[in-house]
Amino acid sequence: MPTTPPRSALHLTATLLTASVALYIALVAFGNITDFGTNQQFVQHVLAMDTTFKDDDLMWRAITSKGLQDAAYVAIIVWETLAALVLIYGTWLWFRRDDLRARRFSTYGLLMLMLLFGAGFIAIGGEWFSMWQSDTWNGLDAALRVFLLSGVVLLVVNLPNTTDRSAT
Repeated sequence: MPTTPPRSALHLTATLLTASVALYIALVAFGNITDFGTNQQFVQHVLAMDTTFKDDDLMWRAITSKGLQDAAYVAIIVWETLAALVLIYGTWLWFRRDDLRARRFSTYGLLMLMLLFGAGFIAIGGEWFSMWQSDTWNGLDAALRVFLLSGVVLLVVNLPNTTDRSAT
């Protein structure tokens, strides 16, 4: 009995999971662009550290410049948009059955999300700016969900195709 699903099932799984993450991050980017102010406040409060414990040993890290806060938020939106475009392209390649390139572009897009939500939100936002201390402006749970979702899809996308060609 094979240990991996037949190529067609694995291909379909990779296609649909990549498409799901592409749709999700495209909607996130679209929402951040069309409703700029909502998550702009989130970024401002996290960077300003104004809802943390206000420990003097940590508050020197706070960024209170509105210009720098807005620049960080715009950079997040640009990164999300680029990741969405890469994943949409990866999805298109999966549909075209160009598995090698689809796998590569899906991997790039998923890694972009893992960097944004892992390094950006969990590490920098959560630890450097002590977002975990805030009851109001704490996005760690959402960041972890996206990080884990992207990681699971990344694993599926990169499963080896070792099944018999006759099973397709």
